[in-house]
Amino acid sequence: MKKMTTKMLVEAGVMLALAQILSYIKIYEGPFGGSVTAGSMIPIILYAIRWGVSPGLFVSITYGILQFILGPKYSFHIMSILLDYVLAFGVLGFAGLFRDSLRGVVLGTCLGVFLRFTSHVLSGAIIWASYAPKGTNPWIYSITYNASYLLPELLISIGVVGVLYKSFKSLAVA
Repeated sequence: MKKMTTKMLVEAGVMLALAQILSYIKIYEGPFGGSVTAGSMIPIILYAIRWGVSPGLFVSITYGILQFILGPKYSFHIMSILLDYVLAFGVLGFAGLFRDSLRGVVLGTCLGVFLRFTSHVLSGAIIWASYAPKGTNPWIYSITYNASYLLPELLISIGVVGVLYKSFKSLAVA
């Protein structure tokens, strides 16, 4: 990981605060967690795009921990905490892998959200399987449930990140 400068740390704090605030503005909330927000992943994704994968992973893991500490709790099981918070939000930092073009930024955003989706699906099928309706495959239920809020969240993120990309590109640090 590249050395965290004061500028990077201050920006990380601002983006974490903005992401946390945006996570409280919910358009839709599922009965067992998960929600469509006013673009709460966008500040974390933009940070990863601006500073790269390593700093992006640091900030996104921190965001996952904050989501657990400050948000509603659906489980205190260690695997749920790891899969639904630390890992699920932590992988958003991979959005910084492809930061050289608009196409790359969209691809990176899709990758980060897809990896988050994968973590939630694993958690849903392994930990939350008992909540699937009787006779429903837990994997299908988990995929459907998590897609119901992460697909709209992905579309919001792609739209806003795409629009903001040109502004952030002019500020990009190699």
